[in-house]
Amino acid sequence: MKLDDIKPANFIEDIILKDLKAGIVKKVQLRHPPEPSGYLHIGHVRNIMLNYGIAEKFNGICNLRFDDTNPTKEKQEFVDSIKDDVHWLGFDYKNIFYATDYFQGNYEIAVKLIKDGKAFVCDLSPDELSKYRGTLSEPGVNSPYRNRSIEENLELFEKMKNGGFEAGACCLRAKIDMSSPNINMRDPVIYRIQYNTHQRIGKSWNIYPSYDFSHPLDDALEGVTHSICGLEFEDHRPLYNWVVENSGLSTRPKQIEYSNLTIKGVVIGKRNIKRFVSEGKISGFDDPRIYTLRGLKRRGVLPQSLLEFSREAGVSKTTTVCEMSFFDHFVRDGLNKISKRIMAVVRPLKLIITNYPENQEEDIILQDYPQNEQTTNRNYKFGKELFIEREDFMENPEKGFHRLFVGNKVRLKSAYIIECTSFDKDENGNVSCIYATYDKNTKSGENGSNIKVKSTIHWLSGKYAQKVEVRLFENLTLEDKNELGDFEFNPSSLQIIKDAYVESGIKFDFKERYQFIRNGYYCLDSDSTEQNIVFNRTATLKDTKKI
Repeated sequence: MKLDDIKPANFIEDIILKDLKAGIVKKVQLRHPPEPSGYLHIGHVRNIMLNYGIAEKFNGICNLRFDDTNPTKEKQEFVDSIKDDVHWLGFDYKNIFYATDYFQGNYEIAVKLIKDGKAFVCDLSPDELSKYRGTLSEPGVNSPYRNRSIEENLELFEKMKNGGFEAGACCLRAKIDMSSPNINMRDPVIYRIQYNTHQRIGKSWNIYPSYDFSHPLDDALEGVTHSICGLEFEDHRPLYNWVVENSGLSTRPKQIEYSNLTIKGVVIGKRNIKRFVSEGKISGFDDPRIYTLRGLKRRGVLPQSLLEFSREAGVSKTTTVCEMSFFDHFVRDGLNKISKRIMAVVRPLKLIITNYPENQEEDIILQDYPQNEQTTNRNYKFGKELFIEREDFMENPEKGFHRLFVGNKVRLKSAYIIECTSFDKDENGNVSCIYATYDKNTKSGENGSNIKVKSTIHWLSGKYAQKVEVRLFENLTLEDKNELGDFEFNPSSLQIIKDAYVESGIKFDFKERYQFIRNGYYCLDSDSTEQNIVFNRTATLKDTKKI
């Protein structure tokens, strides 16, 4: 594709296109740099879409590079889950790299900085470092160790590398400007001593580079042309550029920041989610109530919906906070296009059609995908004893209620018009069964389908229904936080209904999505067995798009 044919979709693409046209960049190379210390969540979708999507659009490449510089928090399971999530979203990477691949290169450049008089070993304690750093309104103070000789710094740094000091005894700092208005430029720490066992490289290194040091170097060593990152790194860009410019490397990656994308009321912070897991409030990091990509996948959200949501929210320099209804719109829109429609009753109430012949049943034609012009059909059995949704009957109907109550008529979907005649209650005063008569001349698809009533409800044949478990989800947290500023868990965020019913005879599939007619969108949960089928409600049918 010619450059003149490319239409930028956002300001990042506009910058990249200009760099290509100016000859600053010959071929676009990006990277997706997650830290393998947790599971990806919905906030990561925008970064994934931008890096992999822009690389594809500009005929470039995007590598997956794990920022594995914190051995105390990283695990192989997070590495594996991140790779799976990237593929689930529909992207692929050219290569897989790790920050630890570049440790030797980072180290050699640190030595170069020392030799150039631009880095020094500092013996200040962490508390002293903080004190000397200054504030937003006051400049920092030079470390008393700032003017050590190059020879002494080289010797001390080598001793750090060889394990000659206790952890925290000293660190390596860049020598920049302690009076800089940007605190990140006030002689930042670029190497610390860490005696940990790394999940990938074991104990082969006793010193670990800081993120602000390793990240720009890894980009430059790897050949990255544009480093696309969140707005929280904007203040770090001068340090990013300083590290690259003083590294001696020829590659000059350009950092471009964009805003974060969040959904109002959604908790994605690792601390709160880990707390809920440890307290047993949620089942794990793939719990359908949380917005990790694994949780969303288990809930039944389609990857295309996440990409559409992120794309439509746009890319800017200001944080985008979306209403939940805006996110739900894309979830429903994706599901509506592919979901198989089935009859299901979540809260069943028995219905007996008193004038329907005993021991008689007949075929009712149901459409599998009525949203498509070329849908397939299936037969289902209609009979005397049925189930309807409990909320479709009211003993004392409210104004505007047009479903079943004594004396009212409704149409049973794809079947007949019925009139409610009476009902029974159990010993607790709850309605246990309702009775109705049907008009045999009102069958759908025949002449009787022209007769109008104010409401159509769904139903199930008592004989051709199978019991299933249904899980309904609400917000994971309450609106108010506790005294510590933490989110409070919502005990009503999960409702399990063990006596719901769906059509029998349907071979349910984990890859399929289902719309329970008049109820919502559902998928099979991973807890399902042949003896106990479990459905997760992905979304209700209500849709109000608002950003």
